[in-house]
Amino acid sequence: MKRLPLLAVLLAACSGSNSRSIDDAALSDTSQGENWLAFGRTLNEQRFSPLRQIDTSNVANLKVDWFVDLPDKSGLVSTPLVSDGVLYFIGSMNVVRAVEATSGRMIWTYDPHVAERADRMRAGMNVSRGIALWRDKVILATWDGRLIGLDASSGREQWNTMTVDSTKALYITGAPKVFKDKVIIGNGGTENGATRGYVTAYYAATGKQAWRFYIVPGNPADGFENAAMEMAAKTWTGEWWKYGGGGNAWHGFTYDAELDRLYIGTGNGSPWNRKIRSPGGGDNLFLCAIVALNPDNGEYIWHYQTVPGETWDFNSNMDIVLADLAIGGRTVKALLHAPKNGFFYVIDRVTGKLVSADPFAEVTWATGIDSATGRPNEVPGARYETARANIAPGPTGAHSWHAMSYNPQTGLAYFPAIHRRWTFSDSAIDVASWKSPDWKFDPGVAYGVTGAARPDGLTGTLQAWDPVRRKLAWELPLEGFWNAGTMTSAGNLVFQGRADGNFVAYDATSGAELWRFNVGSGISAPPITYSVGGRQYVALLAGWGGAPVVFGGPLTAKYGWSYGAHTRRLIAFSLEGTATLPPSAGPQLIAPLAAREFGVDSSLAAVGSAEFGGTCDVCHGRGVISGGAAPDLRASGVVLSATAFADVVRGGLRASSGMPRFKHLTDEQLLTLRHFIRQRAEAALAPPPK
Repeated sequence: MKRLPLLAVLLAACSGSNSRSIDDAALSDTSQGENWLAFGRTLNEQRFSPLRQIDTSNVANLKVDWFVDLPDKSGLVSTPLVSDGVLYFIGSMNVVRAVEATSGRMIWTYDPHVAERADRMRAGMNVSRGIALWRDKVILATWDGRLIGLDASSGREQWNTMTVDSTKALYITGAPKVFKDKVIIGNGGTENGATRGYVTAYYAATGKQAWRFYIVPGNPADGFENAAMEMAAKTWTGEWWKYGGGGNAWHGFTYDAELDRLYIGTGNGSPWNRKIRSPGGGDNLFLCAIVALNPDNGEYIWHYQTVPGETWDFNSNMDIVLADLAIGGRTVKALLHAPKNGFFYVIDRVTGKLVSADPFAEVTWATGIDSATGRPNEVPGARYETARANIAPGPTGAHSWHAMSYNPQTGLAYFPAIHRRWTFSDSAIDVASWKSPDWKFDPGVAYGVTGAARPDGLTGTLQAWDPVRRKLAWELPLEGFWNAGTMTSAGNLVFQGRADGNFVAYDATSGAELWRFNVGSGISAPPITYSVGGRQYVALLAGWGGAPVVFGGPLTAKYGWSYGAHTRRLIAFSLEGTATLPPSAGPQLIAPLAAREFGVDSSLAAVGSAEFGGTCDVCHGRGVISGGAAPDLRASGVVLSATAFADVVRGGLRASSGMPRFKHLTDEQLLTLRHFIRQRAEAALAPPPK
């Protein structure tokens, strides 16, 4: 690995002062490409870099310049940030590191000690999509709900604020966003209990709360916080507040410096099934919407709801990208949004009115979006009113949180699309007596994936969407359905990491593949590019994870990215690179542990199956197949010992690796879990039927 002279190291270590220039002006500067200061590089969230040293003519010469092996075990999904030669990133257990952007030499490390809060750790959420830089601060959000400000030069903690009610199953996986000396953060947890979604702005200098905006109304008997909540309450029925209502905003925050507005992408209902939370129907504002707020005080300005009365987990927490588009002979200050529901939206961000909405993937729940009202034309029966409904897309969406980029030179938006068909049914659920779960995943509807939604069998593609012409410019097949986000540059390039471990560069205009490099692990994080000393780098975090195991553990297991078997890395490439990555372990298939002597009791296993669902399967997968996101318990010797199993599950012995402590589980519950896990292991060991 390349090293710099000591003087350069000392200069880099003292470069914390560089962050003091990071303000709205710096974050709005689209002309400079040396730094990557925010999740979307600049406030417009385009993930477009003006750098052109690496372009279509020479990208085939891209090589590893430097790399850092990391001790992380779980998935790496975040966007690194670069300011004046220092690269900052967040990894497993929310540990933040600062390294030299030209060598990877470590400058400082900050550990928020998430494991010490094992009782409040939320299962399946040991990932973070990124951090924020503001003036002299690095700002991070933790799994257990804290927002923390660090000194950028030393990594020392400056302030620490709890943003959630720790008695509720709320967590944070999203990146905080900064604007006007404030930082905004939301949270997730809709499916794990009665939650009322909200976003909160804090002062970046102190961590003190500036304002909070609730996404759904509370109990009318308690009064409403503002006129927006009073308006929203008219779109709900029944006693929704007993279920929380949902709407958690865990991603999709964009500040519009030109219009001085903040846009919030909001989440699905709590529970998913509208028949439970709002039995008389209704649009259920502000679920699954984009809401424009005053950034100074959080006051409502306008909203556009993508899925009124949502009932399929079609949240709108996906990226909100700002662009000026020439449409119909005028310049539209547009907002680009490709949420889970399968439609690509162009919205006038001045008025909040729909400009266009077109399907970018297979959509069976609606035939289209009415151009006059902006409302979807729903297909009868799609809400599983009387029978099982076959729906595309599903809970993983036609596009999830994986970063979308927009290139103003090509006029195209680039993002990974998902093509899967699902079934929804609540026929086996007592809707009238359903109760909110206590820290357990329960959406109030049975669902399952039935296969690919496309005739060609593809479940994932990389798409280049033309928001002006309202159609695909090009599309490429991808391995599997869960692939990482994109970055684009003035070199007419698009970069994307894939689930199969390949990091690929494409011609942004045509989609032609120009370069690929296998990093030795599945890729879940989006890349960035920056420049130091006249050399352009392309960097990304490599480490499989962040996949919705409860939605597809068996499907992601086929990649062979076994938990803990593949080194997590931060890798930087350049045209002058000379480094060589160590050999990779390669894909590995899990071999279930043979232990017939355990003696599975089928009746105990049946009880354990229900216990496992909604709690353990969030990380360890349905059918106990984790797909690399967590240890595959079918191969675990811990399960064979009642004491060892209790020490891990109830005692928190492996909290430092991201295993929450479930101290409420009884000996009987632990016993049933062990029998279920061993039943699944023995089923995998059994010879296939002839």
